[in-house]
Amino acid sequence: MPTDCEQIAGTIGPEITLAEEVPMVRQERWEEVRRLWQQDRVPIAELARRFELDRKTVRRCLRDPAWRPYQRPAPPETLLTQHAEYLRARAPKVRYSAQILFQELRQQSYRGSYETVKRFVRPLRTARLLAEGTVTRFETPPGAQSQIDWGTATVRFRQQPRVVHVFVLTLGFSRRGFYHTCPNETLPQFLDAHERAFEHFGGHTREHLYDRPRTVCQGTEQGRIIWNPTFRAFAEYWGFEPRLCRPYRAQTKGKVESGVKYFKGNFLPGREFVDDVHLHEQLAEWMATIADVRIHGTTHERPIERFVQEQAHLVPTASQPSFRLEARLARIVAEDYLVSVDTNRYSVPFTLIGQTVEVLRRAGQLVIFHRGAPVAEHLELHGRHQLRLLPEHGPGASARTARRLQSTRPARPPATPRLLDVEVRDLALYEALTGDTEIAAPLTIVAPGATTEPDLAGAAVRG
Repeated sequence: MPTDCEQIAGTIGPEITLAEEVPMVRQERWEEVRRLWQQDRVPIAELARRFELDRKTVRRCLRDPAWRPYQRPAPPETLLTQHAEYLRARAPKVRYSAQILFQELRQQSYRGSYETVKRFVRPLRTARLLAEGTVTRFETPPGAQSQIDWGTATVRFRQQPRVVHVFVLTLGFSRRGFYHTCPNETLPQFLDAHERAFEHFGGHTREHLYDRPRTVCQGTEQGRIIWNPTFRAFAEYWGFEPRLCRPYRAQTKGKVESGVKYFKGNFLPGREFVDDVHLHEQLAEWMATIADVRIHGTTHERPIERFVQEQAHLVPTASQPSFRLEARLARIVAEDYLVSVDTNRYSVPFTLIGQTVEVLRRAGQLVIFHRGAPVAEHLELHGRHQLRLLPEHGPGASARTARRLQSTRPARPPATPRLLDVEVRDLALYEALTGDTEIAAPLTIVAPGATTEPDLAGAAVRG
């Protein structure tokens, strides 16, 4: 059985000291040593044994009137001491390159070695990396900011796996997200996905935070952002202010980055889809039944419940018509030879199943192109979840077209049977056959313009 003294020593824990430092005693142990000495009159030798300390250390604890933290002794003077301030100020400007600093110090009468400079710069570089890696969580009030990003994932379809691009828009306060899959990340798809998100939430935040894709900006010039003109017009039309992340700083939009990971880790595993329509239906159900009602790891609340607070602060968009972009939307033809546009579906020739087509909206018409050539044209449906199917687009269209052409062809009059040429003979010929010797030349019907000379050779043969 352990003694009471051993239990007391065990509750304090082992002493932690560095080999190159003078042994120090933590404050709680220092107080316990003095209490046992003053109240229980435990001898110094016993205290040293219990706390695994040297007797001189115990005597120092009893002698000092107050606990003093350990202080590292000042480093000795080195060849770099007089250059220390210069190195601390200069190192960030040369990206903590010990080689450059060493070359510059050699011009300032430094006679030390390159290794000495490396040892001095190393902790400065480490402190800088730690500062850059530190993430400060930035919370926004309701309706203030959204974060937008793209992700890519391989999705299993019944025909074969295919890479799709997922658009994610996350509201900063509630963490409620909108997910939409697209065949590519072109500007028409990008803006169309925005409007779908606005419709889903019933509005949008005052600021939108983006990475730096070319659909948003085209670089900087003299510190000024060069916005994509079409995207800038889109932002002004809807009334939000676009913001950009710092270059190579993905943590700035960590909320939407987490949303992309959540889509890949929670929605996709174990699912297989018939076509894009089936994928969108499953994704909408997942957003409503899982993503919106889960307990968020950061807020520890359900996004749909926090959205109740944020919804009143969103800029409403219900009464504003869509920003129509005169550009083609890429779509992949499903197995039922239909393409989906704004939840409505339109037919194309069935030979295009599985291929990418482009849809152009213009003056109430939808023109569908394949490899630059128009393949179908429809009147645009104004409702939702409607279908426009042209019979000639389905299998067997060639046969139906042929039957239709045959039924509409004008009937030809029946052909008049050709009259046979009949030779008319004189009755005297038959009388000669019975015994008469004179044979008259046969009487034939002669066509107009033909010769009237008798065919004596034919008559001789017949005779």
